[in-house]
Amino acid sequence: MNKLRKSLMTDWTFPILTALLGAAMIGGGHMLIVHGFGFFNEIAQAEMIKQGMANGDWAAPVGYAAGFLLARIMEGPLVGILDIGGSFMTGVGTGLTALFMSMGLDFLVTNFILALLVGAAIGAALGVIIIVVKKAMPSGMAASGTNIMMGAGNATGRYLGPLIVLSAIQYSIPAGIGSVIGAAIFHKMGKPIVGGAILGAMFLAFIFPIPV
Repeated sequence: MNKLRKSLMTDWTFPILTALLGAAMIGGGHMLIVHGFGFFNEIAQAEMIKQGMANGDWAAPVGYAAGFLLARIMEGPLVGILDIGGSFMTGVGTGLTALFMSMGLDFLVTNFILALLVGAAIGAALGVIIIVVKKAMPSGMAASGTNIMMGAGNATGRYLGPLIVLSAIQYSIPAGIGSVIGAAIFHKMGKPIVGGAILGAMFLAFIFPIPV
């Protein structure tokens, strides 16, 4: 276990992890565009993708996500945290998915195998860039941002539990019941209820899906 932990904490294992992240993000874009669900991001950004599919205007998701991608990738080695939400979920999952669609490279997204391969290549490239920036930082200035990956901005999400429950109730009765049960269990455990609300809603909504 210690050897595994040590190997996972090395710099050059990092691009492997970001490759897996990139594959998941473009794969999630494929799921949304082809199947209408499975996107790894916020509802608002999924709606941007859907609007692009409906009217062919991909400027909003591309423009919105590009700034997040550049800012988060460059700040990771500087501030000590790589915000996966801004870099991969928004930048890659939303921005690059929309960019491929806007350029007529639909097959890179609509073909699931290609989506995973392209996402992995993008993730690996971003991981290498982050490591290179980290290595190039003068001694004492780098904050080892590539050692810990977390969503700094997502700390506010712990206060959104009630909204998640309400959204689940609006989606379907089983999802609402699961959300309430999950939130109650997490509250009893002393954890932020938002995680329990999401997991509970997903679990019962999967078992009792809405007929299409």
